[in-house]
Amino acid sequence: MPTIQSLLDSADLPASPSARLDAELLLAAALGKSRSYLRTWPEHEPTAEQLAAFEQMLERRRCGEPVAYILGHQGFWSLDLEVAPHTLIPRPDTELLVETALQLAPATPRRVLDLGTGTGAIALALASERGGWRVTGVDRVAEAVELAERNRLRLGLGNAEFRRSSWFAALAGERFDLILGNPPYIAADDRHLGEGDVRFEPASALISGADGLDDIRQIVAEAPRHLQPGGWLLLEHGFDQAGAVRALLAAAGFVAVESRRDLGDHERISLGQWPL
Repeated sequence: MPTIQSLLDSADLPASPSARLDAELLLAAALGKSRSYLRTWPEHEPTAEQLAAFEQMLERRRCGEPVAYILGHQGFWSLDLEVAPHTLIPRPDTELLVETALQLAPATPRRVLDLGTGTGAIALALASERGGWRVTGVDRVAEAVELAERNRLRLGLGNAEFRRSSWFAALAGERFDLILGNPPYIAADDRHLGEGDVRFEPASALISGADGLDDIRQIVAEAPRHLQPGGWLLLEHGFDQAGAVRALLAAAGFVAVESRRDLGDHERISLGQWPL
C-alpha cells in the first residue's frame, strides 16, 4: 500500500501553481487529519477508501476546479468559512480591506456595510474583531445570503446580519459609518477569465462592463446617500484601476482619497471620506 509520503511525491497536478500545497490539503481532507499529521506520520498507509477519495479529489483538481470548492471551505483572516460555487473564493488580498477598515474606524460602536458579501468573509472578519460594531452584509444572490448566514451562525457572531439586496436597493434611508466591498471589477473581454480558478467562479461576481468599472461607478454614485458625515467608502479593484477609482471618488465629492497596496505591491483598494 502507498504511504502518505509516496502519495504526496507522486501526486500529479501539472497545471496547478501550488501543486504540493494542493496535494497536502486534499490528502489531509481524505484522511480527516491536519496537514501537520502528514509531516508527522509520512509512513502511514491510508485505507483503500481514503485512497479512492484522494484520487477523486485529485482528478477534480486536475480539471481545474479550485481546492476551496473541492473541500467546501477556505480560510480568511482568522476564520474558516464555508464556500460554494455561487460565491467568490475569499482571497488574501481582500484582507487589506479588513486591515484598513480597522485602522480607520475606532472600536466604539459603528454601523458597517459590506457590499456583495458572498461568503460573508469581510463582514464576519470585522464583526469578529469589533464586538461593538453592527455589521450588515448584503448580496443580490439569495444563496450567497444563506451561505453567509450559515457562516455567521457557525462562528457565533451576533453583531453581524445578512440581507438580500442589489447594492443599496433594499437599504433606503439607512446610513452607515463605513461602507466597503469587493465588487466585480474585471472587464468583459479580460483574457484571465479563461484561466485558473476564476473559470469556476460565478461570472456575475467577476465581470463589470467593458472596462470593469460599471459596478464601482454605481457604488461611488450611490454611497453618499448612505454614509454618515465623516464616513468612509473602501473598495477593492483591479491592480491597474486605482487611478480611475480615485478619480471617480474625487468627482463624487469624497475627500482624503487614496489607494493602498496589497502584499504583491499592487494598488489594490481605494478609499475616500464623505465630508463632515
